[in-house]
Amino acid sequence: MKPLVVEKVMKQYGDKTAVNNINLEVSQGEIYGLLGANGAGKTTTMRMVLGLIYPDGGNILYNGKPYSNDILSKLGYLPEERGMYPKVSVSDQILYLSQLRGMSKKDADKNLKYWLERFEVPEYYNKKVEELSKGNQQKIQFIAAVNHKPSIVILDEAFSGLDPVNVELLKSTVKELRDSGTSILFSTHRMEHVEELCRNITILHRSNTVLKGSLKEIKGQFPREKVLLNTDKEISGLDKLVGVNKVTRLENGYEIAIQKEEVGDDILRLAMSQARVSKFEIKEPTLNEIFIKTVGDKHE
Repeated sequence: MKPLVVEKVMKQYGDKTAVNNINLEVSQGEIYGLLGANGAGKTTTMRMVLGLIYPDGGNILYNGKPYSNDILSKLGYLPEERGMYPKVSVSDQILYLSQLRGMSKKDADKNLKYWLERFEVPEYYNKKVEELSKGNQQKIQFIAAVNHKPSIVILDEAFSGLDPVNVELLKSTVKELRDSGTSILFSTHRMEHVEELCRNITILHRSNTVLKGSLKEIKGQFPREKVLLNTDKEISGLDKLVGVNKVTRLENGYEIAIQKEEVGDDILRLAMSQARVSKFEIKEPTLNEIFIKTVGDKHE
């Protein structure tokens, strides 16, 4: 039984459809990507999963059961907007929030100290949130979302405001949660993070699902239209090959836009006749390229 199942969920605001018949399933120990441009329906979907608003149609099931107050203690949420009280200490806030979710103060305090050590900021225990940088406020807000040991976590732009070092730290932490069995619904605009963390995704556009499934299968639906070629010498005539759209010179080779994969054979033959080839790859499309192809030309 899947920890989180969204079945044909709809949400209307007057004559506007915010979410239209969305289906998704998040397995135990999975990070599921929920993607879309602003206004696509992601936030509304997450709010329904959290029980903050109710769907007008369809069902949301947590281990096969509908939403109830008991479910609340099993949910964790990291919103995109920072929501911590700036003039209250880190410990007072997180201990209080963890107790609201049913955790004892002793266990909440033990967990908080673990997470502060994990993020290398134990000295923040008694600091007020307003005394912290934006990046460190994001770390504290993440701790607030997971300190009570939820089995389902919703992450909305989890890495917002973090420098590259702290992005890697938080990513490794999210992977640890996944590996420990936590089910994670993950929303972000950073497609490279989705490619690294998610196995299955849903892309929304104007309240509707436009792509859904495993990342591997979705990529297989799109043609490979780019060749990376590294050689020890300059290659002449690449731009003259039939099916080559554009040749871009790189420091140690070329990036070549092609019309179809079969053109790669001609590129490789030409390159090998003139130089030593150290790399030849017909690249699969990135998720960012797929996203732009799917909704970019429709985005307003």
